[in-house]
Amino acid sequence: MKLEHQVLENRFVRLEPMADGHREGLRAATNADQRIWTELYPFSWANEHFEPTWDKLMADQAAGNTQPYAVVAGGEVVGLTTFYAIDPPNSVLEVGGTYYRPEVRGGAVNPAAKRLMMAHAFDCGARRVVYRVDALNARSRAAVIKLGAVQEGILRADRLTWTGRIRDTVIFSILADEWPAVRERLDARLAALAS
Repeated sequence: MKLEHQVLENRFVRLEPMADGHREGLRAATNADQRIWTELYPFSWANEHFEPTWDKLMADQAAGNTQPYAVVAGGEVVGLTTFYAIDPPNSVLEVGGTYYRPEVRGGAVNPAAKRLMMAHAFDCGARRVVYRVDALNARSRAAVIKLGAVQEGILRADRLTWTGRIRDTVIFSILADEWPAVRERLDARLAALAS
């Protein structure tokens, strides 16, 4: 697996490798929902947390540990999503760290972005794409299932969040041999959203 960090685009979204030019658009996007950071995320992008979280993301990207993308729709940054835990010897990676402005949730942005990311991952030789979701995050769990991922299990007391809450993490995956059927369903879903 050789995962190139490049622009990915379809009719709904453009995923751009995260760069300093995205900083202020991302700041505005992440401040659009203050509540979500204390309820559902293991870290925060809101307000005073933005700069240290941005710095960590950029450092992880520079070290080659992650490939973050600015999610651009309608010409503006509406969120972010990331390839994590990139493991070339085992051809495995994780898609996560995803956040969208409230007004684009529930529409085409997430399935379109995930369609691009999974196609890119599998085209680059991935054998397995993993999603890790907070067990309390019913919206994200439903979205990952709707993508076509298989729930594998729940890691109990898996992670300490920035608020001190101990989170259980639900693990989902899509395997390379499952991708054609998942892709077909996603394409049909996106076609319906376009009409």
